[in-house]
Amino acid sequence: MRIDVLGVGFDNLTLSEAVEKGCELLRREGTRYVVTPNPEIVEVCRENPAAREAVNGAALVLPDGIGVIRGAAMLGTPLKERVPGIEFAAGLLEKMAGEGMSLYLLGARPGVAETAAERLKERYPGLRVAGVHDGYFQEDGPIVADIRQSGADAVFVCLGAPKQELWMAKNGPATGARLLCGLGGSLDVFAGTVKRAPIFWCDHGLEWFYRLCSDPRRLGRMMKLPLFLIHVKREGRRK
Repeated sequence: MRIDVLGVGFDNLTLSEAVEKGCELLRREGTRYVVTPNPEIVEVCRENPAAREAVNGAALVLPDGIGVIRGAAMLGTPLKERVPGIEFAAGLLEKMAGEGMSLYLLGARPGVAETAAERLKERYPGLRVAGVHDGYFQEDGPIVADIRQSGADAVFVCLGAPKQELWMAKNGPATGARLLCGLGGSLDVFAGTVKRAPIFWCDHGLEWFYRLCSDPRRLGRMMKLPLFLIHVKREGRRK
């Protein structure tokens, strides 16, 4: 049973449960994908039926954003905890490295995925990086073919929302990978070009504010958070 928040169904899992579920998916035949919506993405899904379908079609829908946690609680259907995509990815990488699995990195500016790959191999000995490609491409076909030829077990798709969700829903099976994960700007964090908020900010649900202070250009995107809460309150009054 998923927890519905404004039309997006979230899996009610802790971080450790989500990582374990991700590992289970990696060991199964077939292709599945994981999404990590925050309030901004939920708002996109309210306005974009194709994006909503892609998000809800994921094998795992994880709440990456304190706003989603608060919204679910306001609706009387609380989620266990926030599951940041970057932390889910880290947990998955540790398991993959232990089993010698391979990873393909897709997204970010030219050169970022390569740097991220080198840093991840250092951090997770045993992890195999099957290939990388930046997010600046026009045709899906060559990328899909490259991933398939690489034999990657998992693909981190970091193209931004909703592009990455739509891309995974459309191209996932053709890649031959068992698991694709939509992870937004995670490659920049793995590469060290962008720093995550300090632990204090993360623990107090203020990572969004830290990111805004670090990059004021995000203000327009951040305005979706109060809009999200307004929509949650309206939905709550209907129940």
